[in-house]
Amino acid sequence: MRRRTKAPASPLPQRDGIDAVRVRLPEDPGGVWATVGEHLRDRYAGAVGAGRVERMLRDGCFVGADGRPAGGDDPYTPGRFLWFHREFPVEERVPFEVGVVYRDERIVVADKPHFLATMPRGRHVTQTALARLRRELGLPALQPAHRLDRLTAGLVLFVVRPEDRGAYQTLFRDRRVRKEYEAVAPYDPGVALPVTVRSRIEKERGVQAAREVPGEPNAESRVELLARAGGLARYRLVPVTGRTHQLRVHMNALGLPILNDPLYPVVREDGPEDFGRPLALLARTLEFTDPFSGVERRFESRLRLSGPE
Repeated sequence: MRRRTKAPASPLPQRDGIDAVRVRLPEDPGGVWATVGEHLRDRYAGAVGAGRVERMLRDGCFVGADGRPAGGDDPYTPGRFLWFHREFPVEERVPFEVGVVYRDERIVVADKPHFLATMPRGRHVTQTALARLRRELGLPALQPAHRLDRLTAGLVLFVVRPEDRGAYQTLFRDRRVRKEYEAVAPYDPGVALPVTVRSRIEKERGVQAAREVPGEPNAESRVELLARAGGLARYRLVPVTGRTHQLRVHMNALGLPILNDPLYPVVREDGPEDFGRPLALLARTLEFTDPFSGVERRFESRLRLSGPE
């Protein structure tokens, strides 16, 4: 078995908190590509157009491990690494700041605001908590240990050093992190609380909303009433599992859809962000035993939801 070559460090600095794209030239047993330019045109012409690839080559946008521009006429060499910065989509700035609840040499616990994605994905690239924190804290190697939905606010654990990330990710994978959320939703005296909701949730790629389906449960949430006033109530939500949109799906299944939810019970049409109507869901606390120090950690969000107290 051939041992995979370890990629060298990127010769390009981050741009707006985003790493350069790394390309590894694949094996070419059929001798399809005589030059680097031929391969890059075939690889990216469908996404950005052959003309754009040509301009990037002329402008020296593709660089090798030594930081020198790769020429379009360079002989094709399988296994060679190249880097380039992609063009970022135009993004509306999310008008809320990322708070820092705790920071040491290993971790950063951040308070992510509503509407801000945790990390680059799809059309959200520079307007992400990761990109902002890298820039603002001067921590280019920062990475999230888990992900919080873009519309949900609250605590996210980031890891400062790449070599530490696996240990913290394992805590989440093995369900050794206790998480509590708060939500504001309608009050219904007919719903007996507290209650533990168990169901099977599936999320199809390309479909915005997840759904409950028959079968062995793969999602479990506990729902408790904290306070109520008029037709609204504040709830404590404790997820045992971590399925996509789990808390939103389970609250909707109880007939208590979370306030301002654009997917449950009805998927709203796409449109401009309404920053004045955030999803009333907050990741309130994180608790875990630190895998390095053995210290019991407990963090609480400084953000608050508007609603009954």
